[in-house]
Amino acid sequence: MMAAAAAAAPAPAALIRGRYAARLLVLHRRARNPKTPPCRSPASLHPLPRSPPSPPPLIPNAASSRWRWRWRWRLFCSGTLAADADAAPAEGGEGVREFRRRLRIADVKGGASEGLEWLGKELAIRGWVRTCRVQSSVTFIEVNDGSCLSNMQCVMTPDAEGHDQVELGTVTTGASVLVEGVVVSSQGAKQKVELKVARLVMIGKCDPLTYPIQKKRASREFLRSIAHLRPRTNTFGSVTRVRNALAYATHKFFQENGFVWISSPIITASDCEGAGEQFCVTTLMSNAHESNDCPISTIPTTKDGKVDWSQDFFGKPAFLTVSGQLNAETYASSLSDVYTFGPTFRAENSNTSRHLAEFWMIEPELAFADLNDDMACATAYLQYVVKFVLENCKEDMDFFNTWIEKGIIDRLNNVAEKNFVQLTYSDAIELLLRAKRKFDFPVKWGLDLQSEHERYITEIAFGGRPVIIRDYPKEIKAFYMRQNDDGKTVAAMDLLVPRVGELIGGSQREERLDYLEARLDELNLNKENYWWYLDLRRFGSVPHAGFGLGFERLVQFATGIENIRDAIPFPRTPGSAEF
Repeated sequence: MMAAAAAAAPAPAALIRGRYAARLLVLHRRARNPKTPPCRSPASLHPLPRSPPSPPPLIPNAASSRWRWRWRWRLFCSGTLAADADAAPAEGGEGVREFRRRLRIADVKGGASEGLEWLGKELAIRGWVRTCRVQSSVTFIEVNDGSCLSNMQCVMTPDAEGHDQVELGTVTTGASVLVEGVVVSSQGAKQKVELKVARLVMIGKCDPLTYPIQKKRASREFLRSIAHLRPRTNTFGSVTRVRNALAYATHKFFQENGFVWISSPIITASDCEGAGEQFCVTTLMSNAHESNDCPISTIPTTKDGKVDWSQDFFGKPAFLTVSGQLNAETYASSLSDVYTFGPTFRAENSNTSRHLAEFWMIEPELAFADLNDDMACATAYLQYVVKFVLENCKEDMDFFNTWIEKGIIDRLNNVAEKNFVQLTYSDAIELLLRAKRKFDFPVKWGLDLQSEHERYITEIAFGGRPVIIRDYPKEIKAFYMRQNDDGKTVAAMDLLVPRVGELIGGSQREERLDYLEARLDELNLNKENYWWYLDLRRFGSVPHAGFGLGFERLVQFATGIENIRDAIPFPRTPGSAEF
């Protein structure tokens, strides 16, 4: 097998070094709009398993050494538990083995019976050792493969094959193993079934003296410093599974409702929000891999001493996108209902628990729609994904309810079941002014609502119900929002939820060319950069609306995780771009 792998490996390619390499340069451009809205792939269309699959065939008696070799190879490489007929050889080559879904611990323990239907069945699992307790006549090994919160308790006696690994002390926390055995009833109270081990194979050893994740509880801050290992903890394993379920449910909701997924560009010359807090993408700086020094004199300039962007890769300033909305609007003008779901970036030098420099955004756009349609879609979407998580991630949600935020399941059920309330921005200001509470930030018409105001409205004033606030002053909103007839407000809305505050922000877009051009002039935005966006208003313009949702904030909302840096696998924040 090693010889075959070596034969298949490509020959080393020659290393070609270009004179320049793409560089990300953080430029904090001065904000031109006082309002910076808060941070707001095709989906796999295969449904998440709701019930365990039928148990695989029993492991046959591997009497033949040739069969045993093929069996072990398949265990490690293909993950199937029964031998297939050999693929028919092709002309001058061999066929490709059929891919099969691997058996996971969640398949065994995730059903209503918690594994009792697997009693007496032989199976094999692969995973990482969580704990290993050696006693005089028996050893208990907890193995987890990441498919669920529960471990598989593996009971091993000295006569089992591979017990020498236990005696040598190599079966330690963090080690990866293959375990074969028979499912039996468990004598313990924590699980209904366990695996009686017939054979254990050590796949990857783990030094217990240097492995940073031990049984004792570690702080979230420490775990961020080892983000490549923190998914092995209960908390981050659960967060990752819920994040996955939310992403799947997002695609499922929009696909079921006739939306088309659009991949919006990451590199753009437009500033969607008009706030200027963008990362600059440039090749004008020398390759940092060749030299850590980059003299300013090497950056080309014009005669008047400014950066000569004409010599840059794109011939003009380019940035990482802060939103895919404008691009989504172009396709909504042809395909009616579309959505984007991808990474966005913001160079906001903020070290709070609510901000990331890189985050994911969900941004649907609805053609032939107004603000009321937009609010209805946002409401239906949020209730859909919350219900999906509650129904499909019960074990993880029970964990969050016990260890992260007590009452989170009740809070999510309120969102999924209760009717949402809507009120205007002006009514919200009056409500806050009447509140018998002193806020840290001032309450005044024309000022944006802060998190403390939003949470008071949804948690106190409306008793935990989600609230939508609409018709905000145009001075604190982005240029693309449709101006209302009063000339002072725009058709914008924010959806507020308990514990988080604003979760979704949206608006009806300005479809009238003259109003949009006037707004760009008012904010001193270069209309040449938006020529294509203005074309949508010249050629068959239609009323349309949409909203943006910061995916990591949704993960926070659904899991109770306090810091947004723990809601994304590898957080990017000021001064931190590890991993």
